[in-house]
Amino acid sequence: MARAKEMKYKEVMKQFLKIVDTKRGDSSLGQYSISRSIAHADITKIFTVICSGILLASLSVMGSCRSTTVQSEPQVLELKGDLRVHDPVIIKERNTYYVFSTGGGRRSGIIPIRCSKDLYNWTPCGCVFDKLPEWATKEIPGARGAWAPDISFYNGKYHLYYSVSTFGRNNSAIGLATNRTLDPNSPDYKWIDHGLVVRSYEGKDDWNAIDANLIIQDNRNLWLCWGSFWGGIKMRLIDPETGKLSSTDAILYSLASRPRGGSHETPPAEGAIEAPFIIRHGGYWYLFVSFDFCCRGTKSTYNVVVGRSRSVTGPYVDKTGKPMTEGGGTLVIEATTPNWRGPGHQAVLQEPGGDYLLFHAYHGETGRPYLQISTMVWEGGWPRVGELP
Repeated sequence: MARAKEMKYKEVMKQFLKIVDTKRGDSSLGQYSISRSIAHADITKIFTVICSGILLASLSVMGSCRSTTVQSEPQVLELKGDLRVHDPVIIKERNTYYVFSTGGGRRSGIIPIRCSKDLYNWTPCGCVFDKLPEWATKEIPGARGAWAPDISFYNGKYHLYYSVSTFGRNNSAIGLATNRTLDPNSPDYKWIDHGLVVRSYEGKDDWNAIDANLIIQDNRNLWLCWGSFWGGIKMRLIDPETGKLSSTDAILYSLASRPRGGSHETPPAEGAIEAPFIIRHGGYWYLFVSFDFCCRGTKSTYNVVVGRSRSVTGPYVDKTGKPMTEGGGTLVIEATTPNWRGPGHQAVLQEPGGDYLLFHAYHGETGRPYLQISTMVWEGGWPRVGELP
């Protein structure tokens, strides 16, 4: 290795001296001329100094610029701006990141959107709907807003799935809206609602049609998973043309659940699992879910776990080999200090420079939910993220 480096250096010096010999007398570096009387040894020193200066300057510039490249040791980013977020999901269009989240009611738009150029600084940039679509209020009369959106891009459009429900019940529905762009300044910007995708009925279905997540296996195979409490996380094949459930494949896959000791209660007190999010990494599919309870302010106990499978339809198992359909799940993040409680309802952003875990956590004093983002590293085929401060 040392010999190769020495030979490379000599070759570079040879080319440099050749240029100097050819241009001697009128060569210049910026405004400084190279004199005929400069010896080759002196030129070597100059060349070395110049190269050293360029290297140091490059390192200085690199060190002063904030980069979105994930570092080896994961960390929770220090975010600024409009961070009051619940159930976040993220996507990038061109040079802008967009976060969609639960929200809306009588006094504000439905499904607020926040924007950032660097993942650190966030500003509000509109909402998806001014009010709930008519079909949603007819199906779920008690609904006041839309929950837990999911955003993906395929077939030339952004597909946003959203949930409509009432707290603690599985009389719920998942709807779909599309847009050609996420840039509100574009003339093509317009959200078009496509209505009902999945419906669950209280007293009939042992699953809850909220917390949707779209998985793109390839151009022909798209999947929608969802679920909260009851029988856990379910999944079905999607028609890529309509974005709705396949009419030719009605198989309902069960991906994850937690044990329930007795008969069902409303609101549910057992089987606390929800918010599925599936990604592909290496040769595996990874299913992230949130365990335990959200929405209790400082008393929230949300935490994120993960399992993996060779097949998108499962079975998913945790690091110990325990099936997620039997309550398995390897811990990804939980509250470790009084400052932040109940981190959960996660999403994953996969960037060329590395992956990020997006989630909300409740402030330890006010109990209000805020956006959190952590870099994520992979160790032995399993994800690891930073700890909340």
